[in-house]
Amino acid sequence: MHPHSQLITDFYTAFQKRDAKAMAACYHPDAEFSDEVFVGLRHGGVTSMWSMLCERGKDLELTFRDVQADDRTGRAHWDAHYTFSGSGRKVINRIDAEFEFRDGKIVRHLDRFDFHAWSRQALGLMGLLLGWTPLLKNKVRSQARAALDKYMKERGVQGP
Repeated sequence: MHPHSQLITDFYTAFQKRDAKAMAACYHPDAEFSDEVFVGLRHGGVTSMWSMLCERGKDLELTFRDVQADDRTGRAHWDAHYTFSGSGRKVINRIDAEFEFRDGKIVRHLDRFDFHAWSRQALGLMGLLLGWTPLLKNKVRSQARAALDKYMKERGVQGP
């Protein structure tokens, strides 16, 4: 197995155990992360986001597969099963991840998922009707970012 494939496997195995410190150890100090909700996070924001999700995801179950990597890039698919705290609704989020590596660590991480499919599950009728619109996506992004900013402030972590 390529060392970067092992790194991705280690990352998701740590996530399955909700071990945010082990997840953070997989990232380069210059790491960047984006997905449909959290956009443009830098290292402190990236590691804090995973820490927050690990702490708050009480019923989170995660599976991953199709890990592939070479010296420069990698990818994987992962599914997250959890209860969305904002509504109490069950969600299955299917995510495709892309990675870039530097110095044996993840330097760029991009997660892609169908926001409309997620919002239908997480938000019910509102997600069904408005999940395809920038209005709802921006509202969810704003709320998620505010939660992350608060989490980081409480822990004295700097950065986006």
